[in-house]
Amino acid sequence: ADPTSLPSTTTTLKLSFLNQPHDQPQCCTKRPNLQTVHLKKKNPWLDPFDDGPDPDMEYGTLFTDGKQDEDPRPPDNPDNPYGFLKFPKAFNVEIAGLALKVRGDVRRCCCMVSGGVYENLLFFPTIQLIKDRYPGVQVDVVASPRGKQTYEMNKNVRWADAYDLDDDFPEPRVYTDFIGILKGRYYDMVLSTKLAGIGHASFIFMTSAEHKASYVYPNVNSAGAGLFLSETFTAETTNLSDGGYHMYNQMVDWLGKPFRSVPRQPLPPLKYSLSRKIKEAVEAKYRNAGAERGKYVVIHGIESDSQASMQSRGDTDSLLPLHVWAKIVKGIRDLTPVFVIPHERERENVEEIVGYDVGIVFITTPAQLAALINDSAGLIATNTAAIQLATAREKPSIGLFCSEEKAKIFVPDAEEKRCTIIASKTGKLTDIDVEAVKKAIRFVNVSLALV
Repeated sequence: ADPTSLPSTTTTLKLSFLNQPHDQPQCCTKRPNLQTVHLKKKNPWLDPFDDGPDPDMEYGTLFTDGKQDEDPRPPDNPDNPYGFLKFPKAFNVEIAGLALKVRGDVRRCCCMVSGGVYENLLFFPTIQLIKDRYPGVQVDVVASPRGKQTYEMNKNVRWADAYDLDDDFPEPRVYTDFIGILKGRYYDMVLSTKLAGIGHASFIFMTSAEHKASYVYPNVNSAGAGLFLSETFTAETTNLSDGGYHMYNQMVDWLGKPFRSVPRQPLPPLKYSLSRKIKEAVEAKYRNAGAERGKYVVIHGIESDSQASMQSRGDTDSLLPLHVWAKIVKGIRDLTPVFVIPHERERENVEEIVGYDVGIVFITTPAQLAALINDSAGLIATNTAAIQLATAREKPSIGLFCSEEKAKIFVPDAEEKRCTIIASKTGKLTDIDVEAVKKAIRFVNVSLALV
């Protein structure tokens, strides 16, 4: 065997354990402080006889390196009167190579994303990372009915199924039927962002996937979940959305880890796509509201009890009352303010409090909201999904937050994304400085008019 193909297991383990810098010689290494070494222990219940990788194992030509190739399964022949046996992709043993098992390739991946529109939108970069890491992979998503609407803007997702992962007591017929659906799709990897206990972990286990990874509770509720999962990520808090824009950093770090000759896969930025039908439908809406393309400002984040407000679970104080919005829009010049209402009952409130000289558009889906922002001159919004949709396209925007900490967590590198942050000094969004917002509007008014 070629000596260069031998895995450097011993060297890698030694370097990662000593945690020594690159410029320090090995002869000067000191005994590591056990308190600073954080090595993740493998779950001993999965395989009690697993002592780690074998340093004497030799890899021949069968175990090819690099990323996986496109699926070599030949296409079906529709002219054949007898048809073919419908083997699932990557499960036909006559075609699938041995490297598919050894190298850990993934042909089909299922992502279970907990939360609403905001949480599913922030999962877009992770889906793109999976597509880049495993070429030819087919990605399916399981999300809540509200979160499923988000994948209208994602071309990387094959199927999006509506299933409420956050329901602690689902109906037995729905529960068992959905397990059968997932099991029949022969997934290689299942990822879940719901904090798992033994119940959700067993749900993932019954999908019969090769790789099963999920977040688990940071407390005693995670007891027993590791028995059913091949990889676990312990959340820092019981609310994963508290992490803001990088709420999935633990899962991203595991998905993009280097493997033999494959380098670390970087996390791409947030991107989305819009169809022509959505753009035409939204254009008809804002024209009926008296606005023209590129000559209006989108206002999003009015106070409402509707689920279509698109808030994040990590920031519940992210909606402003209409009387505050009425003071803010007085600072807008040469552009038409267009209020986005999540429910038709809010139309009368906007007309009564703000006035009849503003545009009002009824939008409940994230794709239509993205199309409205895309045709606008800019955006003024609280911490809703609208601020992420605007920064992804680098549209000029003003973000209103309840505190500086929330702004840094949810909109990192705001200046590069052309986002002006205005934060409340008291920690409550209703106490936001209206004059500071007006000054920010005057500052970006010229750039908004030139877009």
